Parts: sequence; C-alpha cells; structure tokens
Amino acid sequence: MDRFSFLNAAHTSFFADLYDQYLVSPDSVEPSWRSFFQGFDFANEYNGGAVDQLNTMYLGNDNAGNEHLRKEFAVLKLIDAYRTHGHLLTKSNPLRERTVDAPDLSIEKFGLNANDLNTVFEAAQTVHLQKSTLQQIINHLQATYCTTIGVEYAYIPNEEKVQWIANYFESQKSEISNDEKKHYLKKLVQAAAFENFFHTKYVGQKRFSLEGLESTIPALDAMINAANAQGVKDVVIGMAHRGRLNVLVNIMQKPARKIFTEFDGKDYDNVSESFDGDVKYHLGYTSEKQTPTGTITLNLAPNPSHLETVGAVIEGVVRSKQDREYADNPSAVLPVALHGDAAVAGQGIVYEIVQMSKLRAYKTAGTIHLVLNNQVGFTTNNKDARSSVYSTDIAKVVDAPVIHVNADDTEAAVKALIFAVSYRMKFKEDVFVDLVGYRKYGHNEGDEPRFTQPILYKLISKHTNARNIYNARLIENKVCDANYVNTLEEKYKCLLEEELSTAKATEKAEVIPFMQDIWKGYSIATVDKMLQTIETKVDRSLLDELAPALTTLPSDKKFISKVSKLIKDRNTMYYDTNKLDWAMGELLAYGTLISEGYDVRFTGQDVQRGTFSHRHAVVKVEETEEEYTPLNNIPQQNGTMRIFNSHLSEYAVLGFEYGYAMASPKTLTIWEAQFGDFSNGAQIMIDQYISSGEDKWGNQNGIVMLLPHGYEHQGAEHSSARLERYLQLCATENMFVANCTTPANHFHLLRRQMLTDYRKPLVVMSPKSLLRHPEATSPIEDLTNGQFQPIIDDPKVEDKSAVKTLVFVSGKFYYDLQAEKEKLGRKDIAFVRFEQLFPIANDVLHQIIASYSNVDDFVWAQEEPKNMGAYGFMLMNLDVPKFRLAAPPVASAPAAGSSVRSKNRYALAIAKVFDKNL
Repeated sequence: MDRFSFLNAAHTSFFADLYDQYLVSPDSVEPSWRSFFQGFDFANEYNGGAVDQLNTMYLGNDNAGNEHLRKEFAVLKLIDAYRTHGHLLTKSNPLRERTVDAPDLSIEKFGLNANDLNTVFEAAQTVHLQKSTLQQIINHLQATYCTTIGVEYAYIPNEEKVQWIANYFESQKSEISNDEKKHYLKKLVQAAAFENFFHTKYVGQKRFSLEGLESTIPALDAMINAANAQGVKDVVIGMAHRGRLNVLVNIMQKPARKIFTEFDGKDYDNVSESFDGDVKYHLGYTSEKQTPTGTITLNLAPNPSHLETVGAVIEGVVRSKQDREYADNPSAVLPVALHGDAAVAGQGIVYEIVQMSKLRAYKTAGTIHLVLNNQVGFTTNNKDARSSVYSTDIAKVVDAPVIHVNADDTEAAVKALIFAVSYRMKFKEDVFVDLVGYRKYGHNEGDEPRFTQPILYKLISKHTNARNIYNARLIENKVCDANYVNTLEEKYKCLLEEELSTAKATEKAEVIPFMQDIWKGYSIATVDKMLQTIETKVDRSLLDELAPALTTLPSDKKFISKVSKLIKDRNTMYYDTNKLDWAMGELLAYGTLISEGYDVRFTGQDVQRGTFSHRHAVVKVEETEEEYTPLNNIPQQNGTMRIFNSHLSEYAVLGFEYGYAMASPKTLTIWEAQFGDFSNGAQIMIDQYISSGEDKWGNQNGIVMLLPHGYEHQGAEHSSARLERYLQLCATENMFVANCTTPANHFHLLRRQMLTDYRKPLVVMSPKSLLRHPEATSPIEDLTNGQFQPIIDDPKVEDKSAVKTLVFVSGKFYYDLQAEKEKLGRKDIAFVRFEQLFPIANDVLHQIIASYSNVDDFVWAQEEPKNMGAYGFMLMNLDVPKFRLAAPPVASAPAAGSSVRSKNRYALAIAKVFDKNL
C-alpha cells in the first residue's frame, strides 16, 4: 500500500493553508509536513523537473492532478511574494516614479504562464476570495498591495500578527459612506483654506505650511474618532513645526484668533517679567473633542526646534497618565508621534525611543508613528539623507508594520491611520504610517527651494493639490456637486476672518500652558518663594515604621550573602550606632513620601542597585532572580515605588522622565546618570526643556537629576558632572542646583521637592566616595528635627573670633579640606558649605559672614579646574567681599588620566586654601 495515498484524498485548500502557514513560520508546521514542503521548495528552486518526481512520489501517477497541485503551490508563492514585496510596486509617491529596483512578480517567475490566467485556483481562499481564476487573484493582490497603499509586514516573526494584517487588508472591507466622504472633504478644505488664508494675510512669515500633505488633517481626524470608538480616552501628540499650526486649529480646536495674535507679535499678558514665551509653532495645547462615540482629551505637547526630541517627552506623559489614571487599561491613552522623513531617519533619539517600546520601564501600549514625508529635509535630498530604502525602516527594529500611503489619496490616508489604530489596540505595539507627499514651499515660506531641488519643484508647481483631487473624485462619483466645496470654503474663510478681527482687537497674546487641569493648586514660584524654608521633618514614629522594611529581608526567601550583610549593616546603623549613611537617608526620604501618598519613579542605568552598589532599592532572590522591593512592602503603602534600570540611553530616557514629571506633579520623578558627565548625551533635553520649559511655555516640572560628581582620580570621564554648565543655565527662578554633603540634607532636599505647592527641576551633584565616607553620616534626629539647609556653617569652629580665612566650598571637597585643617592644627580657618548653589540663599550667607568678625580673607575653593565648577558663576553671583580662588589650574579635560598627576593637582588646590601666597 502507498504510504502517501492519503494525500490523494486531501482537499487542495488544505495544502494551500498548510503551505501558507509553512511560509510564514516553518516551525509551526508538523515535522513531516515541514519536510515535505522543504523538499518541494528545494526541488522547485534547484531542479524544476524534480517537482514532477516529488509529486509522483507523494501523489501517484495522476499527472494532471499533480500539475495542478504544483500550480496551486506556485500561486501560494505568488501570493506570498505580493505580501512581501508588493509595497515596492505601489503608487505611493504623488510626484514621480519610484527609484528602487522593482521586484519581479511576473507569473512566469513562479512557474505559471498566460494559459493559467483563466484557471481556477483554490489558493484564492487564502486571500479571502472564493475559488478564483489566477487573473482574479492577481487583480485582488494588486488592488490590495500595489495601489496608493503599500504594506510592509512580512518580516514580523509573530504569525498571529502577520495573519491578522493579511486578513485586514485582503478581506473585503465595508465601503466609506457618502457622509464620511463629505466629512473628509470638509477637513481637507479646512486644511487647504487655513494655509491659503495665512499665506495671503501674513505674507512671508514662517508658518511651516502643511501644503502637499493636507490629507494629514482628515486622516488624523478619522484616527481620533476611530481611537475613541475603540476605547481611547486620551491622546498625546508630539510633532515638529511642519503643519503644526494647521493641526492646532483643525484638530486640536485651538481658536484661530490666538494664533493670529501670536503672528501679530504682541507681547504676552503673562504677569511674570521673566516669562519669554516661544514662537507659535512650538506651543502646546490641550482640548476636549466630541467624537461620534463620546468625548476624548487631546494633548499636543510643546516642543523646541530640535527635531524628534518631543517623541521621548510624549511617551513619558502617556506612561504617567497610564500609571496614574489607567493602570487597568493602559491602551486608553494613545501616544501619536508625527515625524518628518529626514528626521525619523536621521535622528538617533528615534532609535532610542523605539527601543523603549517593549521595555517594562517605558512601554506605553503602542505608539502610532505618522511620518509626514515631504521627500526633502531642509535642502537635502533623500538620497543624501538615508541609506535605507524607506525613512521608516527604523520600524523593523521592533517588528512594527509600516503602511506607505500616497498623500494625494485622502481616503487611503484615512484608511491607513484607521488601520494603525486597530493594530495598536489589538496588539498594544507600535505601528508606522508613511504619508508620502511634498512640501509646496521651501523649508519655510521665505526659502527658495529651486536653488537645491529645481526638478522637484518644477513638478510641484504643476501638481494639483489633494483638496482639488478629492473634490473632483467626489463630483465624478456624484457624492457632491461643484458648489459644495465652494460653500465649505467660503464658510470656513468667513470664520477665519471673524477670528482675525477679534485678534486685531486683542492687545496681548496669551500662552496657555499644556495640561493645566493636572496642575491645579500649583503655581509658578518666584525666586523668593524658592528660598523659603519648607517643613520637611518627619515624626520618629514614621521612620520606625519604615525601618523594618529597609533593615530586614523576608525570611522565606534566600538572598546572596553580600545582600544579607548589607541589610544587616543598615539594621545596625538605624538601631545601634545611629549613623545613617547616604543610601539609608535616601531610601527613608522615598519611604516617607510614599507613606504620605506620593509616588516615586526612578530610572537610569543601574539605579536599582546603584552605580556604586550602595542603593539596593531592589534585591534579587538568589535562586530565582525574583525581585523584592522593600519600599513596596511598607506599613503605610499609600504610594508606589517604581524603580527601573534603563536601557543604555541618556537622551531619550531623560526626555521620557521629563514628560512623566510634566504629567504627574505628585510623583517624585528621578533620573540618575551612571556618571554625572554622561548627562551630556542628553544635553538637548537639559537646554531645551529642563532649564527653559517654564520660561518658554509656562509649564512646571519637578524632574530630579542625580549626577554623580567628585574627583576621586578616576580620569576625565568619571570625575565631573559639569556643574558649570548647569549653573550657566540658571536664571531668575528656573531650577534648583544642589551639592549636598550629608545624608540628612539630601533627605530633606528630596522631600522638599514634593512638599512645595510648585515644581522646579532639581539638579543634584550626587556623591560617589561620600556614599561610604565615615564622616558623611547623619543621626536620625537630623531627619526628625531638621530641615534642608541651603548653606551650612562650620560646626567644628570653637572660636569664630579666631577665624581669619573663611572658605566657601561645595560637596565632598569639604571633607578633604576639613581633614587637612585637622592635620595642620589650624584654628584660623572655617568652611562654609554651599549645599544649594542656585538660587543662592544670600540672607543665610550674610548672617553667617556677619558671625565671623575678624575675617579678612575670603576663598572660593573647588576641586574642579579654574575654568570649570562653580567659580565662574560665583564671580557673577556671590555677594561677598572680594574673594580668591583655590582650585586646580585651567584645563581642557575635567581631570587628568594619570592618578599621580590628578592627585598632585588636587593637593595643590588644597594647599592654596591654606596658603594665600600659592
């Protein structure tokens, strides 16, 4: 008996389905079938004649049946080829033919010929057709994959996702109703009329027009409606300047008069003289939108000119909202990132953000990425802007599908974004839409693009815009008549004229801060308020409640001996010696805040353990690596400790945490650099958001940056957190900069960050050697009775009248100077510690100086070179009589690589403190 005779009775659709499954995921097919298909592929690829032999071996001598079965498999391979390569044959570019090499999808390549076009194949059922002819199958595949929409998804390793996407596009979808088409036309008219109105009323002013990509507006509108219908309650959008004003008015519903007022260049009505505001195409906005199925909150985040920076911020905003409001349904908050084609391909932060999308610390249940592809970056052609075929190839890093769509086809753009919503809500992962259009003018309306793209702009000058293309299509299909669009346009222009008249009568512009509902009860603080003392002490009873969680481990879990010893040491310092080290003081700060109802979010490289193995906020069970977080096991668990090790990123991670803090004033949000100078990888976030966000946009933010800083002779890159850069950014009342010397002061500093009725960024030069310095400890009483001290007088001076030299110092350098003083037996010198370098507490400083009646020598001492550290800032801001400097000499690198040379320079700086003649 033929052991393969059962194949003769099998239905060919069974083979088709099974082979299709094999093509997607060979390992998912039963081994004997996998061997069969491997043999078939091998024979088909290397020896066409062997196919007949294989068929005969398995299926007997029915030559006609064998040949048809072979062709069924050939059709399956053709279908797979369209799914894989069809996007390369699309008409997604509205201006010109594609330049990439087109794949060969001819039927001959798959062993088929013209005589097969009218043959009926059961393989058609795999693309949601009834049994159909080859020609009908090809027509369906071309209509699905090779029109104005192209789909990239075959690289996704997850079979369920691949099949879902194939089903979505290959199945027959319901037609768009006439009412929907009229609505899309209305949004197109608004988009086009808005740009035209500005072009005539504000001639030559930069607005970064959306013309060439007008279908963005109906597509976003449809996306928001679809998202709301599928359960989204809150949308957070990040985008650069291209089309932003159009989105603000026609999506976010910002009154046009406010934008007209901004275009008129009027001063702001914001009270603070230090408020500077920002250009109109950087401002954020929050609104409520009524959709056909309910109400949805829309948030457009403010952003600087630095492209793609805002992408990290919106992810943090979304995660904050999910943690705080939608913990049981995180997909109810939707992040939408709008990119430029040159930026999404060229900016490294995009890679950092995309890599975050599946990490537990940063995932946000999927982001919709919409690339506004105008085929040129400022003046750079795409062939000089990227090596990849598409600007969206970054999507493949996380196996996200990409939809390429012609921006001239409004309905296709709408369908692409509705698909994006559906995919995101189904799989909770990222999806990309590449909307390919053009830029009608130069980078801004004052540029001459023909200098650099004369051929492209000759095509653009002759090209019909999307509004007219869609209008003509609807008229041709008798959806509306020729007067319909004119009526829509006239009505919208009248509205804009009314808004313009109102704006002209308005004396001042108003900057409305982003997401203000969250910030009720918090007001922007002046420098005087920042210098007020805040009650940060806690009852001893609260500390006693917290101590067991921090000084003992669960008895039913086994931890490595070093962890057990470390926890035992904490028990000793709390209950026996009363000398709390840095980690204990820090953890008690978090614990007390959590007990009082605040959350703590803490990320960065190695933060759970701590770069210097001091924190151990999370410990691992030895045999299972189960995580145990003591601060989530305290008696009064009124908040949550969320502490995560980040991936190896500074720029995106700090941006994420800034966004998180922006949306959660009741969460102590901390980012710690592995070493302080690594923060320079995030310099754009520091310059454009942290130091200036309040000044530009009126947004408060309480982000904390812990930057390990201190000269322990470890080389140029592990010494300085670049204190001078932060102090240079300080002005009026924009942020705090601190460099504490005791665990207790650090405790109070962190608590103050939450206990005020305002929020400011806090930059801390955090210690390294002080983490275990025997003198850098604090008694419990300093936590229960004390408060944050911005300046600390010398506690070791016995007779102030004997002091002739008063030294101002910050950070760990104090301990080295104090040790040298004791070594020399000097009584005529005192050290005043600047724990808070900005703002300077001058009232406290003057009181301390006044208590030293015989001082005639003032010194600023620092471990950093003369041209670094706080010296330059103190020259401008230290309100004391003339002072001298004790520091290493100027240098281009922060520290020497040779430990011997570094120690010699350090010793010289110390010697200068005690000898004014050096």
